Amino acid sequence: MQAQQSQVSTVSLETIEAELKAFEEKERERLGLDKPKQWREERVSDFTRSQRDSTTILFGGLTVMQDKLISSALGAMGYTTQALDCADNDALQLGKEYGNRAQCNPTYYTVGNLIKYLNHLREEKGLSHQQIVDNYILLTAGACGPCRFGMYVTEYRKALRDAGYEGFRVHLFQQSLGAIDSTEESGLDYSFEFFRSVVRAVMAGDVLNLMGYRIRPYEVEANATDKALDRCRDIVAEAFTRKKSVIKAMRRCRDILNEVKVDRLQPKPKVSVIGEFYAMTTEGDANYRLQRFLESEGAEVDIQPVTNWLLYMLWEHRSDALKMMKLKRTPDELAQLQPGHSEKSGHSILGPIVNRIAEAAIRYAFNRYAKAIGLEGYHLGDPAELARLSSDYYLDEVRGGEGHMEVGKLIYTVQKKKAHLVVSVKPFGCMPSSAVSDGVQTLVTARYPQANFLAIETSGDGAVNVYSRVQMALFKVREKARREFDEALAEGGLALEEARVRLNGKRAATVHYPAHREACTAANGIYELL
Repeated sequence: MQAQQSQVSTVSLETIEAELKAFEEKERERLGLDKPKQWREERVSDFTRSQRDSTTILFGGLTVMQDKLISSALGAMGYTTQALDCADNDALQLGKEYGNRAQCNPTYYTVGNLIKYLNHLREEKGLSHQQIVDNYILLTAGACGPCRFGMYVTEYRKALRDAGYEGFRVHLFQQSLGAIDSTEESGLDYSFEFFRSVVRAVMAGDVLNLMGYRIRPYEVEANATDKALDRCRDIVAEAFTRKKSVIKAMRRCRDILNEVKVDRLQPKPKVSVIGEFYAMTTEGDANYRLQRFLESEGAEVDIQPVTNWLLYMLWEHRSDALKMMKLKRTPDELAQLQPGHSEKSGHSILGPIVNRIAEAAIRYAFNRYAKAIGLEGYHLGDPAELARLSSDYYLDEVRGGEGHMEVGKLIYTVQKKKAHLVVSVKPFGCMPSSAVSDGVQTLVTARYPQANFLAIETSGDGAVNVYSRVQMALFKVREKARREFDEALAEGGLALEEARVRLNGKRAATVHYPAHREACTAANGIYELL
């Protein structure tokens, strides 16, 4: 009897396994898994000048302020533009759904944000696939090197295809006119004026953002700074749209910001946010809205302007060119050199000179905007100085992420007492930034025990853990800021109320920022009264 039951069980099991195998083979054939096809990035139809009036250029990824101003600047050049909303966790889920596995979070957030907007056009606006493909393109930056940022454009196109938008056009800044498959003139004119307009908008956005982070922690009326900045954004955007003076617009913004009432005699810890470019720049879920969380916890936030990144890229090219000019050449190669080229390397000596001129132009324009709006005492970073500071810990030839910048910024901040706490934020999966924050900075903090450094990773679902760690770090530095403030009062023999009485005239203006001596802004305000 038992033998018969065993035989029946075996037969049943074999039957089930055969049925499952048949089902698997049928499904594999249906899905094409038996003959997997390697995905290849195909060139799609280009964007020509004749299509400019009917095509909307989508872009985004910087701060909300800068995206708005870039849109206005490009609009003044005849382009129809649309800045994408700040990426949120819904975008992250779409990015993970259609993107490849093991990508870094910025890839998921940015490609998911694009798909989210295109879904909105299709499902809520009623646009067809062909209308979306014909009337919209994405304009984004690209890069090379070890960072997966260099693969973003391929990831965009792969995810767009899988999301049902095959043929959607994605354009990189690096694309050259010679690579365009069209007999017509390109719809995107990568001219000097194009890049000049974008860079001016970026710098104007930086200046406005920096003013906001200086004023908002000390505002007396909640949200007064944000309301003033909204007005300023519209004024500067109109200046770009109408091709009017941005300097005059900044002066109008200074008057508007001066209407915000502040109390700067509040000792607050200053926190410098550094790290991976996207994570430290975005203002949304991709970094858990870190800047606003720090402010809600009573901190003053020191942000990194995008202009510093532009200066870093110029420094990279200049540094590489100067090093290559020192390379030796063979006699035959020397005989073929053209005038103006280095006898050692054969590279033109004009490159570094032009680079220096470009850097000087950027610094000059930024400082004019800063002066017009009242951004006192602010100095753009110097990548060469940061390279010198970080040379004992990190080779500046190693690129990817921010390269040596993160290491140099931490050392500089500690040496110059620029902040009480340095937070390095990077997305989960960012190889360059993780290697620096979790490896190199350990040695830096060992040699600078007075440094307060916190490295955090963002994954889209770890906000509670990150907030808890930030709060613990703030507890210690909050006491340090209070101590600096009390020492300043004691040195001047002042009581707080007496200091408030003395704080008048220009020193009481909203846009005024006391000269730096300590990291605590309130302490610097007291020293200014002595």
